[in-house]
Amino acid sequence: MFYSLRHPGVMAVTLAAAGTIMVTMGIRQTFGLFVSPINSSTGMGIATISLALAIGQFTWGAVQPLAGAVADRYGSQRVLVAGTLILALGCAITPFMNDGFGLTVALGLLVSIGSGIGSFSVLLGAATNRLPVESRGSASGIINAGGSFGQFVFAPVAQKLIQAVGWMGALWAMALMALATLPLIGRLSGKNIKQPVPPASGELRMGHALRAAAKDRSYWLLHIGFFTCGFHIAFLVTHLPGEVALCGLPPSVASWSLGIIGLANIAGSIYAGNCISKYRSKYVLAAMYGSRALLIIWYLMMPRTEWVFYLFAAGLGFTWLATVPPTAAIVGKLFGTRYFSTLFGLTLFSHQLGGFLGAWLGGLAITYFGDFMWMWYVDMALAALAAIVNLPIKESPVVRHRSVSVGT
Repeated sequence: MFYSLRHPGVMAVTLAAAGTIMVTMGIRQTFGLFVSPINSSTGMGIATISLALAIGQFTWGAVQPLAGAVADRYGSQRVLVAGTLILALGCAITPFMNDGFGLTVALGLLVSIGSGIGSFSVLLGAATNRLPVESRGSASGIINAGGSFGQFVFAPVAQKLIQAVGWMGALWAMALMALATLPLIGRLSGKNIKQPVPPASGELRMGHALRAAAKDRSYWLLHIGFFTCGFHIAFLVTHLPGEVALCGLPPSVASWSLGIIGLANIAGSIYAGNCISKYRSKYVLAAMYGSRALLIIWYLMMPRTEWVFYLFAAGLGFTWLATVPPTAAIVGKLFGTRYFSTLFGLTLFSHQLGGFLGAWLGGLAITYFGDFMWMWYVDMALAALAAIVNLPIKESPVVRHRSVSVGT
């Protein structure tokens, strides 16, 4: 599986992208741990803080196609450097915000814009254009695993920092960690390791690719499935600490659960990267989404103990962000790699529309109903829907050279 990654240049690009996303995703996926401390310190209310984080979910997705389009046109280095600086700034000024508007600007906009720029759309695009075809599947799994490793590392670290230096000091430490990614960005900005041979009929224009994508049924089905994935992940990463607290368990159970999700997803992401070279990606996605529905049923039937949360987290983690490699693979099959960052960025935007609802509705549920039971039912139904809608997807090219053909 990893033979094609043994080339030093290929491995350097892969590890640089994985290291960058480890930090950006690691920081972003810990903010559920800050909800209670921020609420206790500022008295904003869970619903207000959840709305700020929900806007952050939306913003993180909205910036993906925009950053991808800029990176496709001008290159990834400047885009990634700008994203890193914005992420660090957002973390640094969040402690100075004492109302919902300020928190939305800092966490909902700046942090989310910065982490979104330094995330899957630009990083996978930068790596894909610098890797030979035979390396891309395994490399995407490793890059995705980098994000999961970040969650595994950052969740318990953030919890310890909150306990040791308070939530303000923890966020300032996050800002410094974000700046540590700057040396890695240079590894993603050189010449392509293996340039694709341009088609005889000329280079495809972005407008052609966007029109083809807008008309393609498989691309829309992929968006629907990824929307439900975003709902699931945002709900859990934002409100799992609250669910743990409702069960009378200590905050450490929440931080370790989030860490276990990240650890399990390292294996899941690498496994997914291997699977997409053997099986149709739509079947890989359907299996992942279906397993989530079954896992939620299991969780709802079990007593809420520490080990139930850890086992639940391990099961969730195996598919957590492992949906990214097969989703990215389908986008690449449909439209090629020239405007991959833009088109995959649009699928990530759909993901984060779901993320907005998952984070926001979770806050409303706990405010008005006192628990998350209805959210679990909705999450389970959406996971089953995602499994079903992936099955009709066709994984054959939509765009060939300069022509635009829809469906195959």
